[in-house]
Amino acid sequence: MKTLTNLFKDNIREYGMLIALIAIMIFFQIRTEGILMKPVNITNLVLQNSYIIIMALGMLLVIISGWIDLSVGSIAAFVGAIAGVLIVKNNMNYGLAIVICLGMGALIGAWHGYWVAYVKIPAFIVTLAGMLIFRGLTLVMVRGESIGPFPPGFQKLSSGFIPDFFNVSLNGKPFHVTTILIGVILSVLLIWLDLRTRKNQQKYGFEVTPFYFFVIKNIAITTAVMGFCYLMASYKGVPNVLVILFPFVTIYAFITNSTVIGRRIYAMGGNEKAARLSGVNTPRLLFYTFVNMGALAALAGLIVAARLNSATPNAGEGFELDVIAACFIGGASASGGIGTIIGAVVGAFFIGVMNNGMSILGVGIDWQQAIKGLVLLLAVFFDVYNKNKSA
Repeated sequence: MKTLTNLFKDNIREYGMLIALIAIMIFFQIRTEGILMKPVNITNLVLQNSYIIIMALGMLLVIISGWIDLSVGSIAAFVGAIAGVLIVKNNMNYGLAIVICLGMGALIGAWHGYWVAYVKIPAFIVTLAGMLIFRGLTLVMVRGESIGPFPPGFQKLSSGFIPDFFNVSLNGKPFHVTTILIGVILSVLLIWLDLRTRKNQQKYGFEVTPFYFFVIKNIAITTAVMGFCYLMASYKGVPNVLVILFPFVTIYAFITNSTVIGRRIYAMGGNEKAARLSGVNTPRLLFYTFVNMGALAALAGLIVAARLNSATPNAGEGFELDVIAACFIGGASASGGIGTIIGAVVGAFFIGVMNNGMSILGVGIDWQQAIKGLVLLLAVFFDVYNKNKSA
């Protein structure tokens, strides 16, 4: 049975980042005099960082593969501009326009993937070129103006909330009971999945954590889930964008942890030559990794356009910094082969809490960028330090 010391050492990236997230939330909760954890601010925090989380899922796979994508912000802006032209200027059905935009994002990812995987041009150069190309094309499409507004149905992609099937008030204010029920179901599901994993590990003779730690961990997770749902229910309930996020996070976590494709991506990032000699078609796998990144950047661009209710020439600026920082802060290795989906999500929330907390405190954008850059440097230093210590 694993001791707590060994457990922490084996998962120092994930646990260290989670502790850091909790610490920074407590810090800003105190400094903002309770504003950070108010229901309306928590909802805004989710809405403001949803597109970062979505792009972080794709960026993590690219980083695990041993590469990086600098074009995600420009792709998001370009796809948002396409959506504006199709929906607003040409009155196209927004459902069809969404499909076209996602396909365009996948094509852009395929364009990058071809140059990286088959022509062997470094991804840094290819995606830097893509960042310039698609930022320029965005300016061409919008002609320096904002395109909007979008139809109400498209806006709900980012600003809508799931309906409540109950009519309940708490302290004279509407209380979203459906959100609480979702939290209960999710908590039970998480406990059941963790219990099943533990039993399977015991069945096949693997080491498991002490039972008391298993209980404490699940109590903590359930408390966090129900606390979050209570805050959501106190405002308007679960945002539509969170309904989009949860399945994506679940699916990508399953792919990276429990599928052959996931193991091959890690193997490719750890040692590309060894993976190729083992029978992995590394060029094709890398190609599809960039296709996936392009499609997710396109989805993020649609969410941003829906949130802003317009396609703007400056949309997506600086997204690449936040997305890449979220992955590295969440435990991904700069040399590839290491990283988790949950870590990337935690890293994205870390960046989001920093942005939100500093904005509430009135910290200027100049200092915000400087502080985020320093945090990114420290995260990569932590990765290099642990590698050198292990060696």
